[in-house]
Amino acid sequence: MEELYVKDLIEVTKGEKITGSEELKVENFSKDTREIKEDDTYIGIKGKNFDGNQFWEEALKKGASCVIVENLEITEEQKRKYNNKTIIKVENTLEALYKIAKLKRNKYNIPVIAITGSVGKTSTKDIVAKVVSQKYYTLKTEGNNNNNIGLPFTILKLKEHEALVVEMGMNHFGEISLLTSIAKPNICIITNIGTSHIGNLGSRENILQAKLEILEGTKNPLVIINNDNDLLHSWYKENKEKWNIKTYGIKNKSDFNAQNIELNGDSSKFICDIKGKKEKIIVPVGGEHFILNSLCAVTLATELKIDSKDIIEGIEKFELTQKRMDIKQLKNGIKVINDAYNASFEAMQATLKYLSEFKNNRKIAVLGDMFELGEFSEDLHRKVGMEVAKNKIDTLICMGENSKYIAKEAKKMRMENIYQFNNKQEILDFLRKNLKEGDIVLFKASNGMKFFELSKEIEKEEFWNKTYEYN
Repeated sequence: MEELYVKDLIEVTKGEKITGSEELKVENFSKDTREIKEDDTYIGIKGKNFDGNQFWEEALKKGASCVIVENLEITEEQKRKYNNKTIIKVENTLEALYKIAKLKRNKYNIPVIAITGSVGKTSTKDIVAKVVSQKYYTLKTEGNNNNNIGLPFTILKLKEHEALVVEMGMNHFGEISLLTSIAKPNICIITNIGTSHIGNLGSRENILQAKLEILEGTKNPLVIINNDNDLLHSWYKENKEKWNIKTYGIKNKSDFNAQNIELNGDSSKFICDIKGKKEKIIVPVGGEHFILNSLCAVTLATELKIDSKDIIEGIEKFELTQKRMDIKQLKNGIKVINDAYNASFEAMQATLKYLSEFKNNRKIAVLGDMFELGEFSEDLHRKVGMEVAKNKIDTLICMGENSKYIAKEAKKMRMENIYQFNNKQEILDFLRKNLKEGDIVLFKASNGMKFFELSKEIEKEEFWNKTYEYN
């Protein structure tokens, strides 16, 4: 394990030691006093609506051995009270976090794999990390901690790890540039360029440029892209001589292609040429987009010289982060798909296509608003309505200001059984009265709509009681 000491933190942050020892070893970092463990180093992060610096004493009382704070006056009484602890004062704790994470990253000569894209980042991260872990002791981004705070804290968890897989999210220009300057990835994966955050960035071409900031971290990274995505395909053709690029895809000829695809509701199968041999790969989640995610893992693993049998086993055994295509079979024979963590047109399109693969079930889609689409919002919601009708979904249920365009477009395409509700209680009342054995119901919307709450409610046994009310 590459060790850090208080003296290293002081040097890299230009901080001032108020109390404690410069020889104290620092191993674990935290920004949340509710999760503080013995001997943690607490960093007080100041946000728009919250100032973690105010809780430095609470962190010390709960067992932290070191705290890093900004712009606080520490009284003489406090210095005496915590003279057996270490207090470091810096100008800006967020900048200090970046610098400490960079210092930690630079101590490791390991594969650092960064993943970005409009959709599919988290599921690709999950499957890539599982495959890489077949050979290397791997640390990965937990949950959706893919921003300027989550990423550095992930890096600070490095211990005896032999590989690191990080997810990079963004809403605006410059955000991935910051993340990649901290992580310094030597392998960069771009899953696709879609319409997520198009309201902030103005066009898909601008989204591409924002995602390409991932290449700024190191001089000559291995770049892995989804060659079926139109903008990435064009970028590859224009830049294949400039960058070390590997491609994967289903439609366009790529370094790794899927053949003989079998799509089922609960899983998929395909054939892929790995190291000159045609291998059968089983994906434990349905949907064509998960075949692309698997191909991405195959591409990366081959570059890392991971054995074919380990690649196949890693894909077959990977598990998704919660709220991403979380599928549950209820006792009454109803199947629930909770995919309500985020939503964009491309994510809706892929999930609706996946829902259509359940041939022997009545298919109900409960859809809500997609956020951060700006002037493109009406058009993209209408396109979702077209996808609902095209995939022959049996019942459409909508809630939200912009979801009305989903309903209108589906109706225009002569779809029947369309319902628009004002709140979650109305949706739940309708589902309780109308769902029956064999039905499959999908919940999908942007995270702010909190449709994952609907999924949780319907999974409760007491939900099916006629007197049940949602709070």
